[in-house]
Amino acid sequence: MVFSLISIVGVVVVVVFMALIVTGLKDKTDKGGEGLIKNVYIYLVLFATLMMTIGGSVGVFMAVADIVAPVPYHQTFEEFKHFGNEKSQSDTEINEEAKPSEEELKKQYDAMVLMEKERQADRAKNNLIKSFGWIIIPLPVFIYFQRRLVNKDI
Repeated sequence: MVFSLISIVGVVVVVVFMALIVTGLKDKTDKGGEGLIKNVYIYLVLFATLMMTIGGSVGVFMAVADIVAPVPYHQTFEEFKHFGNEKSQSDTEINEEAKPSEEELKKQYDAMVLMEKERQADRAKNNLIKSFGWIIIPLPVFIYFQRRLVNKDI
């Protein structure tokens, strides 16, 4: 959702910059419109890379939050027990001795909850690595173009 909002804002900014370029070129064809185009390009690259870095930072925060405080497992033991009983009752070949006891069901449920927590932690770690990519990749580009802009203004 954050990235879609960023992309909408990015499209609006690109349209505004294109309008500025067109009006700037009409007004400054004699006075060197290339400088305006280069400046608009630099500002556009700075904006895009800054938005990517901010989006990556939000992703990192969300992934760390998922690692620190994962979402609790949604199925209760009673629901698990009921689901297991329906499954075994529908099987006509299984007799009463083959039904798992309450303790065995509880062990299976605890194992399933533990596996789900581990799966959520692994998913959060994967998202953390991906979000760091959204920071690490555009950040050098941002720094390069920012230094280039500062050197032009001097």
